[in-house]
Amino acid sequence: MSEQAYSVGEGPATRVSLSLPEGTAEAIRQRVGKREFSAFITEAVERELRGQILDEYLADYERRKGPVSAREQETARQVFDEVFAEEGNWPAAS
Repeated sequence: MSEQAYSVGEGPATRVSLSLPEGTAEAIRQRVGKREFSAFITEAVERELRGQILDEYLADYERRKGPVSAREQETARQVFDEVFAEEGNWPAAS
């Protein structure tokens, strides 16, 4: 069962248990510090989810409409990231 917690500036959060290789966890702590560890993991996971969702969208678009150039793909990624940045958080988290 997960506990409800509140993260700074984002509303409710769910606590989860996460296992990482010891070296990976230590590298994160050294880079961002112990207090920012969760924020770092959250940002990395959200970035990965956005990338996967965009890749799925682009693959579907290509199946329906044909090839998308590398330049168009990069533009789509920039627009996608800007839209999420404007909202201030990951919409699936609400």
